[in-house]
Amino acid sequence: TWPLVAAAAALAAADPPPTMPQAAGVGGSTARRDFYWLRSFLAGGVFSALCAVPRKEGYLGLYKGNGAMMIRIFPYGAIQFMAFEQYKMLITTKLGISGHVHRLMAGSLAGMTAVICTYPLDVVRVRLAFQVKGEHTYTGIIHAFKTIYAKEGGFLGFYRGLMPTILGMAPYAGVSFFTFGTLKSVGLAHAPTLLGRPSSDNPNVLVLKTHINLLCGGVAGAIAQTISYPFDVTRRRMQLGTVLPEFEKCLTMRETMKYVYGHHGIRKGLYRGLSLNYIRCVPSQAVAFTTYELMKQFFHLN
Repeated sequence: TWPLVAAAAALAAADPPPTMPQAAGVGGSTARRDFYWLRSFLAGGVFSALCAVPRKEGYLGLYKGNGAMMIRIFPYGAIQFMAFEQYKMLITTKLGISGHVHRLMAGSLAGMTAVICTYPLDVVRVRLAFQVKGEHTYTGIIHAFKTIYAKEGGFLGFYRGLMPTILGMAPYAGVSFFTFGTLKSVGLAHAPTLLGRPSSDNPNVLVLKTHINLLCGGVAGAIAQTISYPFDVTRRRMQLGTVLPEFEKCLTMRETMKYVYGHHGIRKGLYRGLSLNYIRCVPSQAVAFTTYELMKQFFHLN
């Protein structure tokens, strides 16, 4: 269990609260579309948001929802890594599936399990982060729980957007574990001296060097985020619920994706804010996977 706690702590340290490009309307310049991705990274929401939030709400505005995120990320990380190992063993022993496919399946199931267990805290985190200074609906985590429960249908209010979250988490977690595991095994098989070293707890087992671990984890996170991002945008809008003016047009996953695509398109709608999520996701996954691998050695689990 200790490596699972360490991995959860790593996720907490590397995973800052989300900013709002996903839920915003169409913005940015009207310059040539040829350089959209470069413009979106440099000026189309990332740095402009990082500058605008402190001006309007002070630097603490960048940490709205951080308390709920910290409470959520520890059980989320622990459940995800624990479930991955258990699902991997189950798929291998009971179904007879091994190789790279079992990583994809186990990672997807582990991600969905962790999401279902911690989803109410994610909803509260998003609601708190989206509040504008001077227009607070919720005064804190407990008040947010009470208000959502009282005004949005009881416990069902805490599971708004669960379906797109599960559909997005399955490829996200699956591809993350699959990519990291594949890069690790391929790297150690083809370049063991260059990329690997003997494990500190078992010299007969090769593990990746720390900086290679970070690189593989970052690549895994970037690929997984790109694949699953439209579901993440859909989830955020559904979680915000009555906070958004177009609330009644985004009641289901299908309606929400149709609304976002119809009004904002793919690049400025379904993939809005992707550049900021790369900045958030790549180091988060890199640190999480690396910490998990190091703690497995520390507790002699290899």
